Amino acid sequence: MASAGRGRLTAATAVGPSALPRLSKPPLLDKLPRTLIRVPFTLGYTLVLLGTGLYARLGDPGTVHDLLADSSTDVSHLSQRPLLTLLFSALWAVGGITSPYLVVFPLVLGALERRVGGARTAGVFLLGHVLATLLTELPVAASVAVGDLPASSLRRLDYGVSYGLIACAAALAGLLVPRLRWALLGGIGVALVAGSLVDFDPLTEWGHGLALLIGVVCWLYVRRNARWRPS
Repeated sequence: MASAGRGRLTAATAVGPSALPRLSKPPLLDKLPRTLIRVPFTLGYTLVLLGTGLYARLGDPGTVHDLLADSSTDVSHLSQRPLLTLLFSALWAVGGITSPYLVVFPLVLGALERRVGGARTAGVFLLGHVLATLLTELPVAASVAVGDLPASSLRRLDYGVSYGLIACAAALAGLLVPRLRWALLGGIGVALVAGSLVDFDPLTEWGHGLALLIGVVCWLYVRRNARWRPS
């Protein structure tokens, strides 16, 4: 009887939890933690944009408006505190938490960071953000100085990560095979045209075009420092 009991116990053990097949994680979930570790700049920056986006949605509207106005990269703010203005303007995504930039931003910067590293990705972003801003606002300052534009042009609401993002997307295109490269550049162009049809701002559109050109100029730089490129 005891022997039979042990036999039944053995049989039950054979079909216990340890004998059941283990469910494996989906490949995407398995790779996600390693991918995030490889893109610390993109991850940190995206979390900042999510935080400011949430605050823009949930914070006091008057305070949010004042913060955005103080972050605007217009001539007046750039002449008073250029470094802080350029920094603060890059902490917001136009549209807040519902902004399409919050979807595109980690995809583009993450892909570039995996290839050239966080420091170089930050460099391309800052180059696009700073140069495109200055190249759009300095002509405004000159036009006001000679009387072609009214003094009110020195103050305008202009903030966000679009210039840096476009520069990084254009730089990333230089690391892709030709077919994907021109598809990405064409997609950027279509997105910019579509955006201008919804809300046209000549200075912003000019800045977007300059940012695209800055990213293309960075091709040689990113190619020299790329960890890998499709052949």
